[in-house]
Amino acid sequence: MANSSEKTEGCLSTLNGCFNKLIDMEEVTNQSMISSPLIVILSCFYSINIVSVMFAGNLQLAASNLATSWALITGFSFIFGLNAAVETLCRQSRTTMYTLLQTSCIISFFFSTAIALLWWYLDTILIQLFHQDHEIVKEAGLFLKFLIPGLFGYGLLQNVMRFLRAHSILDPILLFSMASLVIHIAIIAYALVHWTGLGFKGASLATSISIWIQLIIFGLFMFFSKHIKWDYAFSFEPFHFQHILTNLKLALPSAAMVCLEYCAFEILVLLAGLMQNPETSISIIAMSVNTQAIAHMLFSGLSVGVSTRVAKELRAGNPEGAKHVVVVAFKQTILLVYVLCLALLNHHIAWAGLFSDSAEIINKFTSMVPLLLISFVLEFTQGNLSGVVRGCGWERYAMCIDLATFYFIGIPIAVLVVFKLSLHAQVLWIGLICGLACQIFGLSLLVLLTRSWKKLEGSTNINRESELSA
Repeated sequence: MANSSEKTEGCLSTLNGCFNKLIDMEEVTNQSMISSPLIVILSCFYSINIVSVMFAGNLQLAASNLATSWALITGFSFIFGLNAAVETLCRQSRTTMYTLLQTSCIISFFFSTAIALLWWYLDTILIQLFHQDHEIVKEAGLFLKFLIPGLFGYGLLQNVMRFLRAHSILDPILLFSMASLVIHIAIIAYALVHWTGLGFKGASLATSISIWIQLIIFGLFMFFSKHIKWDYAFSFEPFHFQHILTNLKLALPSAAMVCLEYCAFEILVLLAGLMQNPETSISIIAMSVNTQAIAHMLFSGLSVGVSTRVAKELRAGNPEGAKHVVVVAFKQTILLVYVLCLALLNHHIAWAGLFSDSAEIINKFTSMVPLLLISFVLEFTQGNLSGVVRGCGWERYAMCIDLATFYFIGIPIAVLVVFKLSLHAQVLWIGLICGLACQIFGLSLLVLLTRSWKKLEGSTNINRESELSA
């Protein structure tokens, strides 16, 4: 018995040693500690939207997908980027955090009001400007009207979450986000869709209610938490023009960058609405966008982990350590891409069945799977390169590459392939793949053809210090 246990331990230690030679588990753990919380938080909120579309799908899949895409382009992505300034200012500004929080809430309310008006007249805009199908747009407009209360709640929720993150309070955010998703799936969405006369409109109302429940929970925690000392009395200081202007200088560029990133995906849904069979085309492309979004959430979190670790190694004067971070990140990416692609290949029919019970839509989604697998691989490669670029302080160059590759290459190719060559809607995805491939090529050139990492290390420190002083 003793000999057999010793042999087992020896085999395990040998396997562990081989695995550590293959990939540095310590570095994987360091990156995962940074990226995992962000992945969970982003995935929980996006899952609330996806679940609502799933519940509405069997009733009005095309309308709910079109409305959700419009909401992401013009509303949620913009507000998400707009509120990014809160965390930055809380860490760097001399103004009190409470004043910054209130100022950002005022800005969010103002922009949410403007966006709500845009959503209210969705049918007129999509029909007159984008020539979408009248019946689909009419139903999408109803779906979106019930989502307007959630828009106002989302703006305030993002401010509160950034405020808590600035105080390094992360565990409650994870816990409350996951709990809200479970409540949304088990109770709110199912009840409003199946137990009331709202039908598919109940799905969007469920999203709004879930967002406000999250806001109330986070707000109560913020006011009664022992980690935050509220020694601030109400004043009109947050309404001061100087505070609002300072916030907007950071918020608007951030909102623009986030919108550029999300819009490239959602524009495909609008293009699908111009096809001969818009109901089926919108459903297929929107389901593909939702599937791609899962990979996007993972790459966003992993990208943050890579950028943080690269920046840390460069600031410490260790360019070789930064290169090691990149190598480990790509090895980790290969494993994750393999798992995701395998899951999609084996379970794509069951996944499509969550959105629709139509055999035609499920079969056409099956034809999208090879293209989705290619975009998964490109998405994760692009995510790692983006993390390296941000860690090195090249965000401005990366934004120019994103703009050029998606909006001057990817989207025009999608339009050309579908409308000039009269091919199927699934081929719209080729435009996205071309955009991702060109983006990877541009980012790779930026990383490989730049100065040496030793020189880069010194310049990165200078750039970071100048940004903080500004």
